[in-house]
Amino acid sequence: MKFLLIFLQICILYVFSFIGNAIHNFFNLAIPGSIIALLLLFICLCLKIIPVSFIEHGAGFLLSILTLFFTPAAVGIMNYPSLLSLQGALLVLIVLLSTIITIAIAGITSTFIEKKKHSGKDEDACNSSFSHSG
Repeated sequence: MKFLLIFLQICILYVFSFIGNAIHNFFNLAIPGSIIALLLLFICLCLKIIPVSFIEHGAGFLLSILTLFFTPAAVGIMNYPSLLSLQGALLVLIVLLSTIITIAIAGITSTFIEKKKHSGKDEDACNSSFSHSG
């Protein structure tokens, strides 16, 4: 029964992908159909047109096998040995540096937001404690 549920939820996700690709082809947009499909799905989830429970297990299954989708790309790199030479090393270095910078900026931003939240709660607590004393 669970297999059927996951299959149907993957079909719903595929329908969104199909619609996104159809919109891309019909309007000849520069945005890929897969991105259009993700935006449509995001809008439908935000507006609660489609409840999360309609795609939750199917999306979870696809995420669990996500690494299999990258295997053909990784094997395809073997056809281009120049990517594995100096240019490849530079590419790997750039990817690592950009990842580290992204993680650092995300950490600093989340720390800033968390401190801002806590300072606002502390001020509210102080103001409420002073307002009760007469």
